Amino acid sequence: MIIDAHQHFWQIGRGDYGWMDESVAAIRRDYGPEQLAPMAAACGVGGTVLVQAAPTVAETEYLLALADDSPLVQCVVGWIDLEGDVPGQLARISHPALKSLRPMLQDIEDTEWLLRPAVVEGLRLVARAGLRFDALVTPRHLPMLAQFVAQVPELPVVIDHCAKPVFEGSDPGPAWREGMSRLAAHRHVVCKLSGLATEYGPGWSAEGLREVAGHVLKVFGPDRVMWGSDWPVLELVGDYEGWFGAAQALTRGLSERERAEVFGGTARRFYGLET
Repeated sequence: MIIDAHQHFWQIGRGDYGWMDESVAAIRRDYGPEQLAPMAAACGVGGTVLVQAAPTVAETEYLLALADDSPLVQCVVGWIDLEGDVPGQLARISHPALKSLRPMLQDIEDTEWLLRPAVVEGLRLVARAGLRFDALVTPRHLPMLAQFVAQVPELPVVIDHCAKPVFEGSDPGPAWREGMSRLAAHRHVVCKLSGLATEYGPGWSAEGLREVAGHVLKVFGPDRVMWGSDWPVLELVGDYEGWFGAAQALTRGLSERERAEVFGGTARRFYGLET
């Protein structure tokens, strides 16, 4: 089964999507399973990982309720305040579908926030609860993230959107490449092949993303890379079938077994999904 390892649903009236300003007006409307289902089916996607888009526990509860009602959703990546009452919050959102947590690091001004002692201790508790960590980072975070994953090796980590490389043409730059290589040396770290079309911007193409995808596949290996759509953010620059086709093109040099890892196997293993 093909797994889309990164997608969102949101309901604007809930009111906690602080990042939805005029720059994303094109996607500032409700999105739910009924919009995604036909596109996923057209691409042969049989399951998804539903990821939080607001930094509230209420958002996590909203997504878990959607997971209960949508056969397409295989699991949820939620949010808690890692500097607050971590055990209490985990008890509040305890649910079989909850598999990972994601602080919105890209929106936190302090690049070193993840290394704060209270945050590290909070994430140790997350690991003890059998959960994982989705790292929503940008290139400025890569040195810090390497320190963190070495400090908390018991916590499985996935890097969202290949750490959002900054493109100059098709070149993501040496700092990005070196940072990703350092992270790949830690076997408990994996990477999502997602979000790249949005980071490249208008005029993106599979060829323009080949350097990034090739480096990630080389240093992590297909068994530690998972494809995700980042839909509906993707709709800012493209469409579901177009990005799926591009990802297929970017992995064409892999064996069938390796492609099966990128398009399902890695996500199933990392998130602990039933086969």
